[in-house]
Amino acid sequence: MTDLQILMTVEEAANTLRIGRTRMFALIASGDIKSVLIGRSRRISIDALHEYARRLPQDAA
Repeated sequence: MTDLQILMTVEEAANTLRIGRTRMFALIASGDIKSVLIGRSRRISIDALHEYARRLPQDAA
């Protein structure tokens, strides 16, 4: 079994992108990064972070 993380907390996702927690919540609120609620916990998939990162060069142009 591998140690594969599929879903991250908001804080973990922010750390992965090297941004602050507040900025991560802003990206979620704007729809730039997709997230899900599991109970009362918000989680971000690693795929959502990859998708956001792929869009960054297009958005900058």
